Amino acid sequence: MQLRQITQKLKIIKRAAPGVVLLTSLVLLSACLAKSTVHPEEDSTEGPVAGNAAGPGVEKAAKISVSAKRAPGTRKFNMADSMETYNRVVPEPYYVLPSRENYRNVRENTTRLVREFPVSTFSIDVDTASYSNVRRILNQGALPDVDAVRVEELVNYFSYDYPLPESDTRVFSVITEVGPSPWNQHRKLLHIGMKGFADNSDSLPDSNLVFLIDVSGSMRSPGKLELLVPALKMLTERLRKQDRISIAVYAGAAGAVLEPTSGTDTSKIHAALDQLAGGGSTNGGAGIRLAYSMAREAFIEGGVNRVILATDGDFNVGTSDEKSLKTLIEHERLSGVSLTVLGFGRGNYNDVLMQQLAQSGNGNAAYIDNINEARKVLVQEMRSTLHTIANDVKIQIEFNPQTVSEYRLIGYETRHLEREDFNNDKIDAGDIGAGHTVTALYEITLSGSETNAMDPLRYGTPNQTNQNPGSLASNELAFIKLRYKPKANARSILDFYPVKLEDMQAQLETTSANYRFSAAVAAFGQILKGGVFTENFTLADTLALAQSATGNDTFGYRGEFLNLVRTADLLNFPQVSHR
Repeated sequence: MQLRQITQKLKIIKRAAPGVVLLTSLVLLSACLAKSTVHPEEDSTEGPVAGNAAGPGVEKAAKISVSAKRAPGTRKFNMADSMETYNRVVPEPYYVLPSRENYRNVRENTTRLVREFPVSTFSIDVDTASYSNVRRILNQGALPDVDAVRVEELVNYFSYDYPLPESDTRVFSVITEVGPSPWNQHRKLLHIGMKGFADNSDSLPDSNLVFLIDVSGSMRSPGKLELLVPALKMLTERLRKQDRISIAVYAGAAGAVLEPTSGTDTSKIHAALDQLAGGGSTNGGAGIRLAYSMAREAFIEGGVNRVILATDGDFNVGTSDEKSLKTLIEHERLSGVSLTVLGFGRGNYNDVLMQQLAQSGNGNAAYIDNINEARKVLVQEMRSTLHTIANDVKIQIEFNPQTVSEYRLIGYETRHLEREDFNNDKIDAGDIGAGHTVTALYEITLSGSETNAMDPLRYGTPNQTNQNPGSLASNELAFIKLRYKPKANARSILDFYPVKLEDMQAQLETTSANYRFSAAVAAFGQILKGGVFTENFTLADTLALAQSATGNDTFGYRGEFLNLVRTADLLNFPQVSHR
Protein backbone atom coordinates (compact mmCIF):
# COMPACT_ATOMS: atom_id res chain seq x y z
CA MET A 1 0.00 0.00 0.00
CA GLN A 2 1.48 3.35 -1.03
CA LEU A 3 1.60 6.44 1.19
CA ARG A 4 -0.87 8.31 -1.06
CA GLN A 5 -3.40 5.48 -0.72
CA ILE A 6 -2.96 5.46 3.09
CA THR A 7 -3.53 9.22 3.23
CA GLN A 8 -6.70 8.95 1.16
CA LYS A 9 -8.14 6.17 3.33
CA LEU A 10 -7.35 8.14 6.52
CA LYS A 11 -9.22 11.17 5.15
CA ILE A 12 -12.28 9.02 4.54
CA ILE A 13 -12.09 7.46 8.02
CA LYS A 14 -11.59 10.86 9.63
CA ARG A 15 -14.85 12.11 8.13
CA ALA A 16 -16.79 9.06 9.26
CA ALA A 17 -15.22 8.43 12.72
CA PRO A 18 -12.45 10.81 13.90
CA GLY A 19 -11.83 8.75 17.03
CA VAL A 20 -10.42 5.77 15.17
CA VAL A 21 -7.88 7.68 13.07
CA LEU A 22 -4.89 7.03 15.36
CA LEU A 23 -5.53 3.29 15.65
CA THR A 24 -6.18 3.00 11.90
CA SER A 25 -2.96 4.91 11.17
CA LEU A 26 -0.94 2.36 13.11
CA VAL A 27 -2.67 -0.57 11.38
CA LEU A 28 -2.13 0.84 7.90
CA LEU A 29 1.48 1.74 8.64
CA SER A 30 2.12 -1.79 9.88
CA ALA A 31 0.57 -3.20 6.72
CA CYS A 32 2.78 -0.94 4.61
CA LEU A 33 5.93 -2.06 6.46
CA ALA A 34 4.91 -5.70 6.25
CA LYS A 35 4.34 -5.49 2.50
CA SER A 36 7.73 -3.85 2.07
CA THR A 37 9.41 -7.05 3.19
CA VAL A 38 7.13 -9.83 2.03
CA HIS A 39 7.52 -10.99 -1.56
CA PRO A 40 6.15 -14.04 -3.27
CA GLU A 41 8.58 -16.89 -3.48
CA GLU A 42 9.14 -18.27 -6.95
CA ASP A 43 6.67 -21.05 -7.34
CA SER A 44 5.91 -23.45 -10.13
CA THR A 45 2.76 -25.52 -10.02
CA GLU A 46 1.07 -27.88 -12.35
CA GLY A 47 -2.60 -28.66 -12.35
CA PRO A 48 -5.40 -29.60 -14.69
CA VAL A 49 -7.45 -26.91 -16.33
CA ALA A 50 -10.49 -29.00 -15.64
CA GLY A 51 -10.92 -32.46 -14.24
CA ASN A 52 -13.01 -35.23 -15.73
CA ALA A 53 -16.65 -34.22 -15.58
CA ALA A 54 -19.41 -36.67 -14.86
CA GLY A 55 -21.04 -38.33 -17.81
CA PRO A 56 -19.92 -39.31 -21.30
CA GLY A 57 -18.46 -37.01 -23.90
CA VAL A 58 -16.20 -35.17 -21.48
CA GLU A 59 -12.64 -34.36 -22.45
CA LYS A 60 -9.85 -33.84 -19.97
CA ALA A 61 -7.94 -30.63 -20.62
CA ALA A 62 -4.14 -30.63 -20.67
CA LYS A 63 -2.04 -29.76 -17.63
CA ILE A 64 -0.33 -26.42 -17.88
CA SER A 65 2.63 -25.10 -15.93
CA VAL A 66 2.51 -21.63 -14.41
CA SER A 67 5.29 -19.74 -12.72
CA ALA A 68 5.25 -16.74 -10.39
CA LYS A 69 8.55 -14.88 -9.90
CA ARG A 70 9.75 -12.45 -7.27
CA ALA A 71 10.43 -8.95 -8.39
CA PRO A 72 14.10 -8.27 -9.28
CA GLY A 73 16.14 -7.08 -6.34
CA THR A 74 13.89 -8.59 -3.67
CA ARG A 75 14.60 -11.48 -1.33
CA LYS A 76 12.70 -14.27 0.39
CA PHE A 77 10.99 -13.29 3.64
CA ASN A 78 12.54 -14.87 6.74
CA MET A 79 10.72 -14.81 10.09
CA ALA A 80 14.03 -14.98 11.97
CA ASP A 81 15.13 -11.54 10.86
CA SER A 82 11.70 -9.92 10.69
CA MET A 83 12.25 -7.74 13.79
CA GLU A 84 15.57 -6.55 12.44
CA THR A 85 13.89 -5.62 9.17
CA TYR A 86 11.12 -3.67 10.93
CA ASN A 87 13.73 -1.66 12.86
CA ARG A 88 15.61 -0.54 9.77
CA VAL A 89 15.37 3.16 8.96
CA VAL A 90 15.49 2.47 5.20
CA PRO A 91 13.71 -0.84 4.44
CA GLU A 92 14.33 -2.92 1.37
CA PRO A 93 12.56 -1.41 -1.70
CA TYR A 94 8.81 -2.16 -1.80
CA TYR A 95 7.73 -3.74 -5.10
CA VAL A 96 4.29 -2.68 -6.31
CA LEU A 97 2.61 -4.78 -9.00
CA PRO A 98 0.94 -2.16 -11.23
CA SER A 99 -2.67 -2.59 -12.33
CA ARG A 100 -3.01 -3.90 -15.87
CA GLU A 101 -6.65 -2.94 -16.29
CA ASN A 102 -7.16 -1.72 -19.84
CA TYR A 103 -9.60 1.03 -20.85
CA ARG A 104 -9.97 2.77 -24.19
CA ASN A 105 -9.06 6.45 -24.21
CA VAL A 106 -12.10 8.16 -25.74
CA ARG A 107 -12.76 11.89 -25.92
CA GLU A 108 -16.18 12.99 -24.69
CA ASN A 109 -18.68 14.26 -27.24
CA THR A 110 -18.48 18.02 -27.69
CA THR A 111 -21.10 20.63 -28.52
CA ARG A 112 -22.13 20.86 -32.19
CA LEU A 113 -23.66 23.80 -34.07
CA VAL A 114 -26.93 22.76 -35.68
CA ARG A 115 -26.32 24.93 -38.77
CA GLU A 116 -23.03 23.11 -39.40
CA PHE A 117 -23.97 19.59 -38.23
CA PRO A 118 -27.76 19.27 -38.14
CA VAL A 119 -27.73 15.45 -37.99
CA SER A 120 -26.49 13.15 -35.20
CA THR A 121 -26.28 9.38 -35.77
CA PHE A 122 -25.35 6.59 -33.37
CA SER A 123 -25.90 2.92 -32.58
CA ILE A 124 -27.92 2.03 -29.51
CA ASP A 125 -26.08 0.47 -26.56
CA VAL A 126 -27.59 -1.89 -23.99
CA ASP A 127 -24.32 -2.84 -22.28
CA THR A 128 -24.10 -2.19 -18.54
CA ALA A 129 -20.52 -3.30 -17.78
CA SER A 130 -19.25 0.20 -17.04
CA TYR A 131 -21.72 0.80 -14.21
CA SER A 132 -20.96 -2.34 -12.23
CA ASN A 133 -17.21 -1.91 -12.83
CA VAL A 134 -17.37 1.69 -11.56
CA ARG A 135 -19.35 0.43 -8.55
CA ARG A 136 -16.65 -2.14 -7.81
CA ILE A 137 -13.91 0.52 -7.93
CA LEU A 138 -15.82 2.97 -5.73
CA ASN A 139 -16.60 0.25 -3.19
CA GLN A 140 -12.88 -0.48 -3.03
CA GLY A 141 -12.33 3.10 -1.86
CA ALA A 142 -11.00 4.59 -5.10
CA LEU A 143 -12.19 6.81 -7.90
CA PRO A 144 -12.42 5.18 -11.33
CA ASP A 145 -10.21 6.15 -14.21
CA VAL A 146 -12.13 8.54 -16.46
CA ASP A 147 -11.93 6.07 -19.34
CA ALA A 148 -13.65 3.39 -17.23
CA VAL A 149 -16.78 5.58 -17.18
CA ARG A 150 -19.15 5.29 -20.15
CA VAL A 151 -22.05 7.54 -19.27
CA GLU A 152 -24.63 5.79 -21.48
CA GLU A 153 -23.91 2.46 -19.74
CA LEU A 154 -24.45 4.07 -16.36
CA VAL A 155 -27.78 5.49 -17.53
CA ASN A 156 -28.89 2.25 -19.20
CA TYR A 157 -28.02 0.11 -16.18
CA PHE A 158 -31.44 1.08 -14.84
CA SER A 159 -34.82 0.13 -16.25
CA TYR A 160 -37.27 2.96 -16.85
CA ASP A 161 -41.04 2.99 -16.81
CA TYR A 162 -41.57 3.32 -20.55
CA PRO A 163 -44.74 1.93 -22.13
CA LEU A 164 -44.65 -1.28 -24.13
CA PRO A 165 -45.36 -1.08 -27.88
CA GLU A 166 -49.06 -0.62 -28.57
CA SER A 167 -49.32 -3.73 -30.74
CA ASP A 168 -47.47 -6.95 -31.50
CA THR A 169 -46.61 -5.59 -34.94
CA ARG A 170 -44.34 -2.89 -33.47
CA VAL A 171 -40.99 -3.91 -32.03
CA PHE A 172 -40.40 -0.69 -30.05
CA SER A 173 -42.17 2.09 -28.29
CA VAL A 174 -40.40 5.47 -28.33
CA ILE A 175 -41.07 8.39 -25.95
CA THR A 176 -39.46 11.84 -25.85
CA GLU A 177 -39.37 14.46 -23.12
CA VAL A 178 -37.75 17.92 -23.07
CA GLY A 179 -37.06 19.93 -19.94
CA PRO A 180 -34.46 22.05 -18.15
CA SER A 181 -30.88 20.87 -17.84
CA PRO A 182 -30.15 20.38 -14.11
CA TRP A 183 -26.58 21.68 -14.43
CA ASN A 184 -27.15 24.62 -16.80
CA GLN A 185 -30.21 26.83 -16.48
CA HIS A 186 -29.75 28.17 -20.01
CA ARG A 187 -29.94 24.76 -21.69
CA LYS A 188 -32.44 21.91 -22.04
CA LEU A 189 -32.24 18.13 -22.07
CA LEU A 190 -33.86 16.01 -24.77
CA HIS A 191 -34.68 12.64 -23.22
CA ILE A 192 -35.28 9.75 -25.67
CA GLY A 193 -36.60 6.47 -24.27
CA MET A 194 -37.20 3.15 -26.05
CA LYS A 195 -38.65 -0.13 -24.88
CA GLY A 196 -38.57 -3.42 -26.76
CA PHE A 197 -41.56 -5.69 -27.17
CA ALA A 198 -42.06 -8.52 -24.66
CA ASP A 199 -45.10 -10.74 -24.19
CA ASN A 200 -46.54 -11.41 -20.76
CA SER A 201 -44.93 -14.80 -20.34
CA ASP A 202 -41.52 -15.38 -18.79
CA SER A 203 -40.62 -18.03 -21.33
CA LEU A 204 -37.75 -17.94 -23.81
CA PRO A 205 -37.62 -19.64 -27.19
CA ASP A 206 -35.84 -22.98 -26.99
CA SER A 207 -32.26 -22.17 -26.06
CA ASN A 208 -28.87 -23.53 -27.08
CA LEU A 209 -26.30 -22.01 -24.73
CA VAL A 210 -22.56 -22.65 -24.69
CA PHE A 211 -20.67 -21.52 -21.59
CA LEU A 212 -17.13 -20.57 -22.66
CA ILE A 213 -15.14 -20.28 -19.44
CA ASP A 214 -11.67 -18.84 -18.97
CA VAL A 215 -9.77 -21.20 -16.62
CA SER A 216 -6.33 -19.65 -17.03
CA GLY A 217 -4.08 -18.86 -14.09
CA SER A 218 -5.37 -15.30 -13.74
CA MET A 219 -8.87 -16.65 -13.04
CA ARG A 220 -7.73 -18.11 -9.71
CA SER A 221 -7.74 -14.62 -8.19
CA PRO A 222 -10.57 -13.59 -5.84
CA GLY A 223 -13.79 -12.54 -7.53
CA LYS A 224 -13.26 -14.62 -10.65
CA LEU A 225 -13.87 -18.40 -10.84
CA GLU A 226 -15.21 -18.43 -7.28
CA LEU A 227 -17.93 -15.98 -8.39
CA LEU A 228 -18.32 -17.24 -11.95
CA VAL A 229 -19.37 -20.78 -11.02
CA PRO A 230 -22.33 -19.87 -8.74
CA ALA A 231 -23.36 -17.16 -11.24
CA LEU A 232 -23.72 -19.68 -14.07
CA LYS A 233 -25.45 -22.13 -11.74
CA MET A 234 -28.17 -19.53 -11.11
CA LEU A 235 -28.80 -19.29 -14.85
CA THR A 236 -29.10 -23.07 -15.21
CA GLU A 237 -31.81 -23.16 -12.53
CA ARG A 238 -34.11 -21.27 -14.94
CA LEU A 239 -33.66 -23.61 -17.91
CA ARG A 240 -36.08 -26.24 -19.21
CA LYS A 241 -35.90 -29.75 -20.60
CA GLN A 242 -35.83 -28.56 -24.22
CA ASP A 243 -32.91 -26.20 -23.56
CA ARG A 244 -29.34 -27.36 -24.18
CA ILE A 245 -26.24 -26.46 -22.20
CA SER A 246 -22.65 -27.08 -23.30
CA ILE A 247 -19.44 -26.07 -21.54
CA ALA A 248 -16.07 -25.31 -23.12
CA VAL A 249 -12.97 -24.07 -21.32
CA TYR A 250 -9.71 -22.55 -22.37
CA ALA A 251 -6.33 -21.78 -20.89
CA GLY A 252 -3.19 -22.58 -22.89
CA ALA A 253 -5.44 -24.86 -24.92
CA ALA A 254 -9.20 -25.29 -25.31
CA GLY A 255 -11.32 -28.30 -24.43
CA ALA A 256 -14.94 -29.44 -24.14
CA VAL A 257 -16.03 -30.14 -20.57
CA LEU A 258 -19.72 -30.82 -21.19
CA GLU A 259 -21.37 -31.86 -24.44
CA PRO A 260 -24.94 -30.60 -25.12
CA THR A 261 -27.04 -31.51 -22.09
CA SER A 262 -30.70 -30.96 -21.23
CA GLY A 263 -31.32 -27.85 -19.16
CA THR A 264 -33.07 -29.90 -16.46
CA ASP A 265 -30.05 -32.16 -15.88
CA THR A 266 -28.74 -29.72 -13.28
CA SER A 267 -26.70 -32.27 -11.32
CA LYS A 268 -24.62 -33.06 -14.40
CA ILE A 269 -24.22 -29.38 -15.31
CA HIS A 270 -23.28 -28.39 -11.75
CA ALA A 271 -20.77 -31.23 -11.51
CA ALA A 272 -19.05 -29.98 -14.65
CA LEU A 273 -18.92 -26.44 -13.23
CA ASP A 274 -17.70 -27.55 -9.80
CA GLN A 275 -14.62 -29.29 -11.19
CA LEU A 276 -13.22 -26.16 -12.88
CA ALA A 277 -9.87 -24.88 -11.64
CA GLY A 278 -7.57 -22.15 -12.95
CA GLY A 279 -4.04 -22.59 -14.26
CA GLY A 280 -1.92 -21.65 -17.27
CA SER A 281 -1.83 -19.03 -20.00
CA THR A 282 -4.87 -17.71 -21.92
CA ASN A 283 -5.60 -18.81 -25.48
CA GLY A 284 -8.95 -17.07 -25.86
CA GLY A 285 -8.98 -17.38 -29.64
CA ALA A 286 -8.91 -21.17 -29.49
CA GLY A 287 -11.70 -21.16 -26.93
CA ILE A 288 -13.89 -18.89 -29.08
CA ARG A 289 -13.49 -21.16 -32.11
CA LEU A 290 -14.38 -24.24 -30.07
CA ALA A 291 -17.43 -22.61 -28.44
CA TYR A 292 -18.89 -21.43 -31.72
CA SER A 293 -18.29 -24.86 -33.23
CA MET A 294 -20.20 -26.48 -30.37
CA ALA A 295 -23.02 -23.93 -30.74
CA ARG A 296 -23.34 -24.66 -34.46
CA GLU A 297 -23.51 -28.41 -33.85
CA ALA A 298 -26.41 -27.98 -31.41
CA PHE A 299 -28.06 -25.13 -33.36
CA ILE A 300 -31.83 -24.67 -32.80
CA GLU A 301 -33.70 -23.13 -35.72
CA GLY A 302 -35.81 -20.22 -34.48
CA GLY A 303 -34.33 -20.53 -30.99
CA VAL A 304 -31.78 -18.69 -28.88
CA ASN A 305 -28.28 -19.71 -29.98
CA ARG A 306 -25.66 -17.96 -27.87
CA VAL A 307 -22.13 -18.29 -26.56
CA ILE A 308 -21.69 -16.89 -23.02
CA LEU A 309 -18.04 -15.96 -22.54
CA ALA A 310 -16.93 -15.57 -18.92
CA THR A 311 -13.42 -14.09 -18.53
CA ASP A 312 -11.24 -11.28 -17.24
CA GLY A 313 -10.27 -10.61 -20.87
CA ASP A 314 -6.57 -11.25 -20.34
CA PHE A 315 -5.84 -13.13 -23.59
CA ASN A 316 -2.08 -13.62 -23.94
CA VAL A 317 -1.38 -16.50 -26.31
CA GLY A 318 -2.69 -17.61 -29.69
CA THR A 319 -5.06 -15.13 -31.37
CA SER A 320 -4.84 -12.36 -28.79
CA ASP A 321 -4.68 -8.95 -30.50
CA GLU A 322 -7.89 -6.93 -30.66
CA LYS A 323 -8.07 -6.67 -34.45
CA SER A 324 -7.67 -10.41 -35.06
CA LEU A 325 -10.21 -11.31 -32.37
CA LYS A 326 -12.67 -8.79 -33.81
CA THR A 327 -12.31 -10.37 -37.24
CA LEU A 328 -12.77 -13.84 -35.75
CA ILE A 329 -15.97 -12.86 -33.92
CA GLU A 330 -17.41 -11.05 -36.95
CA HIS A 331 -16.88 -14.20 -39.01
CA GLU A 332 -18.42 -16.49 -36.39
CA ARG A 333 -21.55 -14.36 -35.93
CA LEU A 334 -22.56 -15.10 -39.53
CA SER A 335 -23.63 -18.54 -38.31
CA GLY A 336 -26.52 -16.94 -36.38
CA VAL A 337 -24.88 -17.49 -32.99
CA SER A 338 -24.78 -14.41 -30.72
CA LEU A 339 -22.33 -13.58 -27.94
CA THR A 340 -22.74 -12.44 -24.35
CA VAL A 341 -19.57 -11.33 -22.55
CA LEU A 342 -19.40 -11.51 -18.75
CA GLY A 343 -16.40 -9.76 -17.20
CA PHE A 344 -14.92 -10.79 -13.86
CA GLY A 345 -12.14 -9.71 -11.53
CA ARG A 346 -9.77 -6.82 -11.09
CA GLY A 347 -6.11 -5.96 -11.60
CA ASN A 348 -5.90 -7.27 -15.16
CA TYR A 349 -9.46 -6.66 -16.38
CA ASN A 350 -9.36 -5.92 -20.11
CA ASP A 351 -12.37 -3.67 -20.64
CA VAL A 352 -11.30 -2.71 -24.16
CA LEU A 353 -11.35 -6.31 -25.38
CA MET A 354 -14.60 -7.16 -23.60
CA GLN A 355 -16.42 -4.27 -25.29
CA GLN A 356 -14.96 -5.05 -28.69
CA LEU A 357 -15.95 -8.72 -28.52
CA ALA A 358 -19.52 -7.93 -27.46
CA GLN A 359 -20.02 -5.28 -30.14
CA SER A 360 -18.54 -7.50 -32.85
CA GLY A 361 -20.56 -10.56 -31.80
CA ASN A 362 -24.10 -9.13 -32.01
CA GLY A 363 -24.21 -9.33 -28.25
CA ASN A 364 -23.99 -7.53 -24.95
CA ALA A 365 -21.46 -7.05 -22.18
CA ALA A 366 -21.90 -7.07 -18.41
CA TYR A 367 -19.42 -6.93 -15.55
CA ILE A 368 -20.13 -9.23 -12.61
CA ASP A 369 -18.70 -7.76 -9.41
CA ASN A 370 -20.89 -9.65 -6.93
CA ILE A 371 -23.52 -12.36 -6.76
CA ASN A 372 -26.38 -9.83 -6.81
CA GLU A 373 -25.18 -8.52 -10.17
CA ALA A 374 -25.08 -12.10 -11.46
CA ARG A 375 -28.71 -12.51 -10.35
CA LYS A 376 -29.70 -9.26 -12.09
CA VAL A 377 -28.07 -10.12 -15.43
CA LEU A 378 -28.70 -13.88 -15.60
CA VAL A 379 -31.99 -14.31 -13.71
CA GLN A 380 -34.03 -11.11 -13.41
CA GLU A 381 -33.06 -9.86 -16.89
CA MET A 382 -32.57 -13.28 -18.45
CA ARG A 383 -34.92 -12.70 -21.39
CA SER A 384 -33.49 -9.31 -22.37
CA THR A 385 -29.93 -10.63 -21.94
CA LEU A 386 -30.40 -13.76 -24.08
CA HIS A 387 -33.37 -13.17 -26.43
CA THR A 388 -32.63 -10.63 -29.18
CA ILE A 389 -35.71 -9.07 -30.81
CA ALA A 390 -33.97 -6.57 -33.14
CA ASN A 391 -30.55 -6.29 -34.74
CA ASP A 392 -28.54 -3.31 -35.97
CA VAL A 393 -30.62 -0.67 -34.18
CA LYS A 394 -29.62 2.85 -35.22
CA ILE A 395 -30.88 6.28 -34.20
CA GLN A 396 -30.60 9.46 -36.26
CA ILE A 397 -31.74 12.86 -35.00
CA GLU A 398 -32.09 15.90 -37.23
CA PHE A 399 -32.30 19.15 -35.24
CA ASN A 400 -34.35 22.08 -36.47
CA PRO A 401 -32.09 25.17 -36.81
CA GLN A 402 -35.09 27.47 -36.33
CA THR A 403 -35.55 26.24 -32.76
CA VAL A 404 -32.25 24.62 -31.73
CA SER A 405 -28.82 26.24 -32.15
CA GLU A 406 -26.53 23.67 -30.44
CA TYR A 407 -26.62 20.09 -29.19
CA ARG A 408 -24.40 17.59 -27.40
CA LEU A 409 -25.00 13.84 -27.20
CA ILE A 410 -24.20 12.66 -23.66
CA GLY A 411 -22.21 9.43 -23.91
CA TYR A 412 -22.30 6.91 -26.78
CA GLU A 413 -18.80 7.98 -27.89
CA THR A 414 -17.89 4.43 -28.92
CA ARG A 415 -21.20 4.03 -30.79
CA HIS A 416 -20.83 6.94 -33.21
CA LEU A 417 -21.95 6.34 -36.79
CA GLU A 418 -21.49 8.43 -39.90
CA ARG A 419 -24.60 10.03 -41.35
CA GLU A 420 -24.53 7.76 -44.40
CA ASP A 421 -24.24 4.64 -42.20
CA PHE A 422 -27.85 5.04 -41.10
CA ASN A 423 -29.30 3.82 -44.41
CA ASN A 424 -26.63 1.20 -45.05
CA ASP A 425 -27.92 -2.16 -43.84
CA LYS A 426 -24.41 -3.62 -44.06
CA ILE A 427 -23.19 -1.38 -41.23
CA ASP A 428 -23.30 -3.21 -37.90
CA ALA A 429 -25.02 -1.62 -34.91
CA GLY A 430 -26.35 -2.60 -31.49
CA ASP A 431 -28.97 -5.25 -30.73
CA ILE A 432 -31.89 -5.12 -28.29
CA GLY A 433 -33.38 -7.90 -26.19
CA ALA A 434 -36.99 -8.55 -25.24
CA GLY A 435 -38.34 -5.89 -22.88
CA HIS A 436 -35.08 -3.96 -22.86
CA THR A 437 -35.19 -0.21 -22.22
CA VAL A 438 -32.71 2.16 -23.87
CA THR A 439 -32.22 5.81 -22.95
CA ALA A 440 -30.31 8.58 -24.74
CA LEU A 441 -29.87 12.19 -23.61
CA TYR A 442 -28.98 15.30 -25.59
CA GLU A 443 -28.16 18.66 -24.05
CA ILE A 444 -29.52 21.34 -26.38
CA THR A 445 -29.44 25.13 -26.60
CA LEU A 446 -32.52 26.83 -28.01
CA SER A 447 -32.16 29.34 -30.82
CA GLY A 448 -32.00 32.93 -29.61
CA SER A 449 -30.15 32.01 -26.42
CA GLU A 450 -27.38 34.42 -25.40
CA THR A 451 -25.37 31.67 -23.73
CA ASN A 452 -24.31 29.54 -26.67
CA ALA A 453 -21.14 27.52 -26.18
CA MET A 454 -19.74 28.89 -29.46
CA ASP A 455 -19.64 32.45 -30.79
CA PRO A 456 -21.41 33.21 -34.08
CA LEU A 457 -19.28 33.49 -37.21
CA ARG A 458 -18.37 36.99 -38.39
CA TYR A 459 -18.93 36.05 -42.03
CA GLY A 460 -21.62 33.44 -41.56
CA THR A 461 -25.04 33.83 -43.15
CA PRO A 462 -27.59 33.60 -40.29
CA ASN A 463 -30.44 32.39 -42.49
CA GLN A 464 -28.42 29.93 -44.54
CA THR A 465 -29.84 26.42 -44.20
CA ASN A 466 -31.25 23.62 -46.30
CA GLN A 467 -34.58 24.78 -47.66
CA ASN A 468 -36.44 21.63 -46.68
CA PRO A 469 -39.92 22.59 -45.42
CA GLY A 470 -40.07 19.50 -43.22
CA SER A 471 -37.03 20.62 -41.24
CA LEU A 472 -38.23 24.19 -40.81
CA ALA A 473 -41.46 23.54 -38.92
CA SER A 474 -41.36 26.18 -36.21
CA ASN A 475 -43.19 23.92 -33.75
CA GLU A 476 -40.60 21.09 -33.94
CA LEU A 477 -37.31 20.82 -32.07
CA ALA A 478 -36.06 17.70 -33.82
CA PHE A 479 -37.00 14.73 -35.94
CA ILE A 480 -36.02 11.24 -34.73
CA LYS A 481 -35.54 8.33 -37.11
CA LEU A 482 -35.14 4.77 -35.86
CA ARG A 483 -33.87 1.99 -38.13
CA TYR A 484 -33.63 -1.68 -37.14
CA LYS A 485 -33.84 -5.24 -38.43
CA PRO A 486 -36.45 -7.50 -36.84
CA LYS A 487 -35.10 -10.90 -35.82
CA ALA A 488 -34.51 -13.19 -38.81
CA ASN A 489 -35.14 -10.33 -41.24
CA ALA A 490 -32.21 -8.99 -43.26
CA ARG A 491 -34.02 -5.86 -44.44
CA SER A 492 -34.29 -2.91 -42.05
CA ILE A 493 -37.46 -1.07 -41.02
CA LEU A 494 -37.70 2.71 -40.56
CA ASP A 495 -39.79 4.47 -37.89
CA PHE A 496 -39.82 8.21 -37.17
CA TYR A 497 -40.99 10.52 -34.40
CA PRO A 498 -41.13 14.35 -34.32
CA VAL A 499 -40.18 16.21 -31.11
CA LYS A 500 -42.63 19.05 -30.51
CA LEU A 501 -41.65 22.37 -28.99
CA GLU A 502 -45.03 22.61 -27.27
CA ASP A 503 -44.29 19.49 -25.22
CA MET A 504 -41.29 21.07 -23.48
CA GLN A 505 -41.51 21.32 -19.68
CA ALA A 506 -40.63 24.69 -18.16
CA GLN A 507 -39.73 23.41 -14.68
CA LEU A 508 -37.51 20.48 -13.68
CA GLU A 509 -39.98 19.57 -10.93
CA THR A 510 -42.73 18.88 -13.46
CA THR A 511 -40.68 16.42 -15.51
CA SER A 512 -41.14 12.67 -15.08
CA ALA A 513 -39.19 10.48 -12.64
CA ASN A 514 -37.61 8.80 -15.69
CA TYR A 515 -36.31 12.18 -16.86
CA ARG A 516 -34.93 13.29 -13.49
CA PHE A 517 -33.31 10.00 -12.52
CA SER A 518 -31.62 9.50 -15.89
CA ALA A 519 -30.37 13.10 -15.71
CA ALA A 520 -28.96 12.45 -12.24
CA VAL A 521 -27.12 9.34 -13.42
CA ALA A 522 -25.80 11.23 -16.45
CA ALA A 523 -24.57 14.03 -14.18
CA PHE A 524 -22.85 11.47 -11.95
CA GLY A 525 -21.04 9.91 -14.90
CA GLN A 526 -19.95 13.26 -16.31
CA ILE A 527 -18.64 14.41 -12.92
CA LEU A 528 -16.62 11.19 -12.58
CA LYS A 529 -15.13 11.98 -15.98
CA GLY A 530 -13.98 15.39 -14.76
CA GLY A 531 -17.15 17.51 -14.92
CA VAL A 532 -16.14 19.43 -18.04
CA PHE A 533 -19.77 20.01 -19.06
CA THR A 534 -21.61 20.04 -15.73
CA GLU A 535 -20.70 23.59 -14.66
CA ASN A 536 -20.91 23.90 -10.85
CA PHE A 537 -23.28 20.95 -10.40
CA THR A 538 -21.96 18.85 -7.50
CA LEU A 539 -22.36 15.29 -6.32
CA ALA A 540 -24.57 16.66 -3.53
CA ASP A 541 -26.81 18.19 -6.22
CA THR A 542 -26.76 14.86 -8.06
CA LEU A 543 -27.85 13.05 -4.92
CA ALA A 544 -30.75 15.46 -4.31
CA LEU A 545 -31.95 15.10 -7.91
CA ALA A 546 -31.79 11.29 -7.80
CA GLN A 547 -33.59 11.18 -4.43
CA SER A 548 -36.52 13.01 -6.00
CA ALA A 549 -36.97 10.29 -8.62
CA THR A 550 -36.28 6.84 -7.12
CA GLY A 551 -39.83 5.74 -7.91
CA ASN A 552 -40.79 2.08 -7.48
CA ASP A 553 -37.37 0.64 -6.63
CA THR A 554 -38.35 -3.05 -6.38
CA PHE A 555 -34.83 -4.49 -6.34
CA GLY A 556 -33.09 -1.56 -4.64
CA TYR A 557 -30.86 -0.60 -7.57
CA ARG A 558 -31.72 3.09 -7.37
CA GLY A 559 -31.19 3.12 -3.62
CA GLU A 560 -27.80 1.55 -4.19
CA PHE A 561 -27.02 4.33 -6.67
CA LEU A 562 -27.68 6.93 -3.98
CA ASN A 563 -25.07 5.25 -1.79
CA LEU A 564 -22.58 5.19 -4.67
CA VAL A 565 -23.01 8.95 -5.09
CA ARG A 566 -22.36 9.41 -1.37
CA THR A 567 -19.25 7.22 -1.57
CA ALA A 568 -17.92 9.12 -4.57
CA ASP A 569 -18.51 12.39 -2.73
CA LEU A 570 -16.34 11.16 0.16
CA LEU A 571 -13.64 10.10 -2.28
CA ASN A 572 -13.83 13.24 -4.39
CA PHE A 573 -10.28 14.44 -3.74
CA PRO A 574 -8.40 16.48 -6.36
CA GLN A 575 -6.63 13.36 -7.69
CA VAL A 576 -9.31 12.41 -10.27
CA SER A 577 -7.53 10.41 -12.98
CA HIS A 578 -7.51 12.71 -16.00
CA ARG A 579 -5.95 11.73 -19.30
